[in-house]
Amino acid sequence: MRLPRRAVLHLVAGACALPAASRFARAQTYPARTVRIVTTFPAGGTSDMLTRPLAQWLQERLGQSFVIENRPGAGGTIGTEVVVRAAPDGYTLLLIAGAHMVNATLYRRLNYNFIRDIAPIASISRETGVMLVHPSVAAQSVPELIAHVRANPGKLNMASSGIGSTSHVAGELFKMMTGVNVIHVPYRGSPPALTDLLAGQVQLYFANLGGSLGHIRAGRLRALAVITATRSEALPDVPTVGEFVPGYEASSVWGLGAPRHTPTDIVDLLNKEINAALADPRIKGRFADWGGTPLPGSPAEFGKLIADETEKWAKVVNFAGIKAE
Repeated sequence: MRLPRRAVLHLVAGACALPAASRFARAQTYPARTVRIVTTFPAGGTSDMLTRPLAQWLQERLGQSFVIENRPGAGGTIGTEVVVRAAPDGYTLLLIAGAHMVNATLYRRLNYNFIRDIAPIASISRETGVMLVHPSVAAQSVPELIAHVRANPGKLNMASSGIGSTSHVAGELFKMMTGVNVIHVPYRGSPPALTDLLAGQVQLYFANLGGSLGHIRAGRLRALAVITATRSEALPDVPTVGEFVPGYEASSVWGLGAPRHTPTDIVDLLNKEINAALADPRIKGRFADWGGTPLPGSPAEFGKLIADETEKWAKVVNFAGIKAE
């Protein structure tokens, strides 16, 4: 039987509407159970300070628990693979950090391709880092430090929180752009690196602002510059490295991701809620306490940022010849 043209058009329109209706229904029911946010760092650090207020926000807005699951190890690759292998249903999410962009080049044989296998949901913040020296170092500014190191090559020790860490690559980027020769001393985490900097065992450290601000204000450490593109509200009189080394920027990006093929309606819902949280004065205030600057945006914008950061740090890793532990 041949159907009238109007009936055919009606059926086609109905068929086209089905996927949209399905997506709407799914968005209306998600989440229906607890959602876990996997972080690849130990408990108690910056990752917890960032995820806890966001998890609380999402729980209040969406009516289900959002729990933080710390899965550190192997430079963050263990926890990342947990998410890559999880069902793409929105119930397993990944806290994305700057280390993920470094690891794409640092680890030559990963069981996943980060850009391909993790769907970007939302950028969250840029973490302000700071270029610190021990007070025994004569340099009072970035230009003076560069001059001092050039006059004394290989005599200044630069701490990091580990090989391939964001503090390490921030220092290597500085070396690459200025040609200075300092000796890298890796530690297992930021607390021992900061302890030895305070003791004068090492002289230079590209640290996160939140963990070092008290020492800076007390005069125990000297902040020569922040490593973000703009000055920090917490240290308004401290210049950026880029004011003396044009183009230098080494802040750590944080965001949220999910396994690839996670439905776009779930991604969009989470993106909307994260952006709403970033506009909330309480969340912004808590971020400011540890040197974080809210970074709202779309999933596509975050995806581009991940690709750009991965390319940037690949150049540094390759230039410095950094090998994973």
